[in-house]
Amino acid sequence: MPQDQAELPMFPFARTVGDLASPPGGRLDVPVSKVRLPSGPAWLVTRHADVRQMLRSGAFSNDMSKPGSPLMHNMEASAPMPGFFIAMDPPEHTRFRQLFAPEFMLKHMRRLEPLIRETVTSTLDAMRDSGPPADLVTSFSLPVPSTVICRLLGVPYADHDFFQKRSQTFTNAAATREDLMAASRELHAYLAGLVEEKKRAGSADDLLGRLAVTTDKGGLTVDELVGAAFLLLVAGHETTAHMIALGTLTLLQHPDEYTALRTNPDTAAGTVEELLRYLTIVHWGVRRVATADVEIGGQAIRAGEGAIALLSAANHDASAYSRPDAFDVQRGAQQHMAFGFGIHQCIGQPLARIELRVALTELARRFPGLALAVPADELTMRTTSVVFGPEQLPVTW
Repeated sequence: MPQDQAELPMFPFARTVGDLASPPGGRLDVPVSKVRLPSGPAWLVTRHADVRQMLRSGAFSNDMSKPGSPLMHNMEASAPMPGFFIAMDPPEHTRFRQLFAPEFMLKHMRRLEPLIRETVTSTLDAMRDSGPPADLVTSFSLPVPSTVICRLLGVPYADHDFFQKRSQTFTNAAATREDLMAASRELHAYLAGLVEEKKRAGSADDLLGRLAVTTDKGGLTVDELVGAAFLLLVAGHETTAHMIALGTLTLLQHPDEYTALRTNPDTAAGTVEELLRYLTIVHWGVRRVATADVEIGGQAIRAGEGAIALLSAANHDASAYSRPDAFDVQRGAQQHMAFGFGIHQCIGQPLARIELRVALTELARRFPGLALAVPADELTMRTTSVVFGPEQLPVTW
C-alpha cells in the first residue's frame, strides 16, 4: 500500500453505546476528506449541505460493481442481482421505484396501522406474560417489524428465523465471502420458491402475490421480483427493529421524554423524528462512485473515485442544527437524512415512522417502569453491521 494511503484513517469508524450523542468518529474537522476502506481510498463527505448535494448529483453511481466503488470488504465486486434496485442507477432504478414506491405511500401505510397496533399489543402481551427480565430485541423490537413486513409482502412469519439469520449475515461487513454467498443464495432460493407458489395460486392480497401473477404478462420477471423482495424483506425489518431497540435505550436515558410518550402521545411524531436524526442507525452512510468529475464542498472528486455520504455526521452538523448533539424532541428535525436523500431515499419511511410511533408509545404506556437490567456500558453493540444497534437489550420493569 502506498505510504499516503497507509496514513489515511480506516473507515468505517468504531461506534459504541457511548457515542449515541455524536457521529461515528466524533466531530470531523474537514468536511470532505479521504479515508481508507478495505477496497482502497475513498472520499468521506460529512457536512449536511454537501451530503445533500452529493446524493442528488447525477455524477455518482449506486452500482458498486463499477471500478473504483468504495467497498466494505476486499472481495471482488459483482453485479447486483436482478431487481435489487437500491444498487441500480436510472433508468433501471426508476422503473423499479415507480413500481414499488406507490405501495409504500403514506395513505396505504395508514391502512396498516390497525395491523401494526395489533402486532405491537400482542407482542407486548407476550413479553409481559413471560415476566421480567426480557431481551427487548428478541421479545419486541425484532418481532414487530418482522411480522408487519411479512404480512405486507406475503412471507410466512413462521419462517422468520430463517430469513433473519440470513439478513444479519447479508448486512454484516465482517462476513466472509463464502458466508455472504451462502446467505444470499439460500434467501434467494427461498423467495423464488415463494414467488412460484404465489404464481400457481393466482391472485392474492399481499404485495408478492399481486406482482407474481403479472410475471408472465409483461410485468417483472421472476428473478426481478425475487431480487426486489430480497431487498424489501431485509431492509423492511433490520433497520426498524434496531431503531426500536436503540430508540428505547435513548428514551430510557432521557426518562422525561419516555414519560411524555405515555402522558402526551401527541409528542410521538416529534420524538420519532428526533430519534431518527439523533441516532442515524445506518451509521456508515451511503456509498457511491463518481462517474464524472465533480466538486463537492470545494473538493474535486474525479470520475472513478469512491465517495461516502456520512449521514450520521450530516445529521449532527452544527451548521444545520442548533446543539446537534443534544436530544431535543422539540427541534423539528424534518430535514434530517436518516432515510437518505435524493432518488434513492428509502421508500419504506412512511411504514417505519408509523411502526416507531406505535411501538414506542405503546411500550411507554404499558411499561412505565421499564429500565435497563444491566449497565448501559455492558451492552454489546453491532459493530460490524451496516445497521447500528444493540445485540441484546436486557430490560426489567
